[in-house]
Amino acid sequence: MSNDELYAFVTNRDRHALEGSLVAVVAGTKSEAIIQTLKQIDKAERMKVEEVTLDLSDSMRKIVSVAFPNAKRVIDRFHIQKLAGDAVQEIRVAHRWDALQQGNGEMEECKLSGKTYVPFRFPNGDTRPELLIRSRYLLFKSADKWTERQKERAGILFDEYPDIKVAYGLSHSLRMIFSKNTIKDAARLSMAKWYDKVERAGMKQFNVIAATFYEYYDEILNFYNNRSTNAAAESFNAKVKLFRANLHGVTDKKFFLFRIAKLYGYPIKFLLHQNCLQEVAFGLVKDHFWGDKRWHFAYCTHNSDI
Repeated sequence: MSNDELYAFVTNRDRHALEGSLVAVVAGTKSEAIIQTLKQIDKAERMKVEEVTLDLSDSMRKIVSVAFPNAKRVIDRFHIQKLAGDAVQEIRVAHRWDALQQGNGEMEECKLSGKTYVPFRFPNGDTRPELLIRSRYLLFKSADKWTERQKERAGILFDEYPDIKVAYGLSHSLRMIFSKNTIKDAARLSMAKWYDKVERAGMKQFNVIAATFYEYYDEILNFYNNRSTNAAAESFNAKVKLFRANLHGVTDKKFFLFRIAKLYGYPIKFLLHQNCLQEVAFGLVKDHFWGDKRWHFAYCTHNSDI
């Protein structure tokens, strides 16, 4: 709620971030505390959970393996895609700093020689630093969604910086694997080919992604079982943040969490631990919670002052 406090939310995807979607809210993100909380749910009911979608957190993997041993873990595809997008942006930003340094050097030379500095401009009117700054958002989009100005800018960018073009191609092809492949075996082959492209490209920015694929390969491929993502959990996360923003901050954490549980839990009981810092909402009726067997984990950070 303040000072970068973290709360772990467990939600039921099939409730679509509406009433009955909240399973538990646990103060902090320590796996031991979350596991202890979830173990208060009857073991027979926990064994019925078939699938859990989560991010790349090792603590989340531990929680799922202990609390829901029969559930298949599914790594959210958007977290993988974000890693690829971040790698592209890292290369762009490195070139931007080089361009700024180059421009500063040229300005200094002109000053020493008494000449007026006139920066070089590309055919679209951008200077080199402007080209790199204004290319940020187009690198997040598919080429077929670019505007005419973005197409022109991308053409210049890729001609000037071939490594950005290669990185963008790797990121885009990964996005297409998740978007178009519907069969797990086909996706496995496509990912293996993509992995080979990364190795041939030899870009250190993509080494992290390659290592992530190696570590989480089966859990990433589990996406194709039901094409499950963390979208519902992120939607719930956004609702909590918006609720806090509409209140212009939180003055009473306990009451704020009570209101969240009242709106989204079905029904509710509160368990108070550690001086009332941990509030947990549980579904008590099997038909409302445990009849649906796919779950999500998400973190929510609240930064407003108490």
